[in-house]
Amino acid sequence: MLYGTLVNLVPYDERFRAREHDWVNNESRFWGSMGEHFIISKATLKREYEEWCRSERHETGVIFGILTTDGTPIGGIGINWLSEHHRVADLGAVIGEPAYWGGGYGTDALLLVVDYAFDWLDMRKVWLGTMSLNARVMRQMEKVGFALEARQRRATLADGRWHDELMYGRLRDGWPGYAAMVAALGLRPPAQPAPE
Repeated sequence: MLYGTLVNLVPYDERFRAREHDWVNNESRFWGSMGEHFIISKATLKREYEEWCRSERHETGVIFGILTTDGTPIGGIGINWLSEHHRVADLGAVIGEPAYWGGGYGTDALLLVVDYAFDWLDMRKVWLGTMSLNARVMRQMEKVGFALEARQRRATLADGRWHDELMYGRLRDGWPGYAAMVAALGLRPPAQPAPE
């Protein structure tokens, strides 16, 4: 378990799989998949999960559930793939609960997984992709010190229009650590209710 300021990263277990059907069939799927709109059944999700468990991607990645500090499952984040030889890791994330968008939860989860990749797995670089339509993730990348490294023009179709795919990377050099990033960004724990 990785303890954060707004969220904790925990094993992606039944608490998250129980919510996954809603998450992949709401707007978060559109943003997380770079523009896809379709309905996925629970049976398809179960089959895809079983196939993933048997695949090589399962052997070279790790998925965490994103749990708010009050215990609410809100999404998943992890390393989709990594190369031990090159020491690079491809990250992916989705906040499946739109009520938690824009509140710093995804940023906190991202900082935790980057710190994990650098400090625990000894990666020298992490990267992730998004579409140019996703202004929220583009702002997040800038805020947490990722650099735009590549633009694949008109690579993703979203709502009938072509958009660029953007690749962002962060090198281990210059990574100040989780605590320093939280302080620099001003992330604060959620306010506790006043005692009655």
